[in-house]
Amino acid sequence: MRALTSFERMDNTLRRKPIDCVACYDAPWGETTARWRAEGHMGAEEDVCDALDMDMRSGGWINSIANLDVEPEVLDETEETILTRDGNGAMLRQHKQHASTPEHVGFTVADRRGWEEWIKPHLLELDRRRVPVEIYRAAKRDAAARQRYFVWWGIAPFEQMHPMCGHENLLAGMAEDPDWVREMVMTYARFTLMHLETLVAEAGAPDAFFFGEDMGFKGKPFMSPAMYRAIMQPGHALLFSYAHSLNRPVIVHSCGYVEPLVPGLIEAGMDCLQALEVKAGMDMRRLREQHGDAIAYFGNMDVRALLTNDRARIDAELEEKLPAMLGSGGRYILMSDHSIPPQVDFPTMQYFFARGREISRRVLGTA
Repeated sequence: MRALTSFERMDNTLRRKPIDCVACYDAPWGETTARWRAEGHMGAEEDVCDALDMDMRSGGWINSIANLDVEPEVLDETEETILTRDGNGAMLRQHKQHASTPEHVGFTVADRRGWEEWIKPHLLELDRRRVPVEIYRAAKRDAAARQRYFVWWGIAPFEQMHPMCGHENLLAGMAEDPDWVREMVMTYARFTLMHLETLVAEAGAPDAFFFGEDMGFKGKPFMSPAMYRAIMQPGHALLFSYAHSLNRPVIVHSCGYVEPLVPGLIEAGMDCLQALEVKAGMDMRRLREQHGDAIAYFGNMDVRALLTNDRARIDAELEEKLPAMLGSGGRYILMSDHSIPPQVDFPTMQYFFARGREISRRVLGTA
């Protein structure tokens, strides 16, 4: 088989067509690429996709903060953290020295009344400030020039709701006032669709749509499958059907344990599940046994193996999982199970991708 371009390799994987070797992608933290640059592994302006010869790049984030006219207000600041109140009325404490999930300190919105007063009115009309047309267009053009697969990357309703009202209020609302949460889901879905349509009309469709939606924690999802279907699924179906109307695949990112939600996500139109966090309990081999090749799988290589920078540990992780996922026509994209922290050496990432491609060629019979 001839060597495929990065675009062909990714597209074939998502569309059930033959590939020459596994497609590769990962997401180093900002601190990670800063370290690699300081060590001379990357140029000052070099894109990490180029430096590691990844098969995919992304762009196009839509700003979902409700009130864009509110400047974040600093409420407290130390050497390590900063506490701000944003345009959602959310008080979030973030680390200044490294990337992490912000600490939820407090929320203006805790119920339907707060939602209707503070948030919903800002989400009903198109606001061009939310749509990064030129940044998206430049990233799309760069990917095409390098024959690299290009995805729109942004968040979906669950990831839009919890930074606004907090997980506790949101999950309590799903149990106690499901109609309110369902209304929020559909409002955010229509809001996102409205801005996506503008982006695509002006700068063209991406090769796929990549929706971030962290719906689980260790060992459990945040909701039952029945709650997912009744409350979240209609919003996902609206967004995913838009992607399919353009003949574009849908990739869903979800941290945490979301295995019980996968059937509902497939029903909503998901084509590929990404992250598959090992320490949360996710195992793509088990998912493939349950769902076959109804979807593609993306990630699930334990980042803790990469953190050791031990090539024998990396080999073991790859040899344990790649043959199981690529055998018999399986569809898989190589990535860690989350993202790459700064303890991972640049040569380790080079080795991870090179060894993954080598093993995949052996399994696929394309060596």
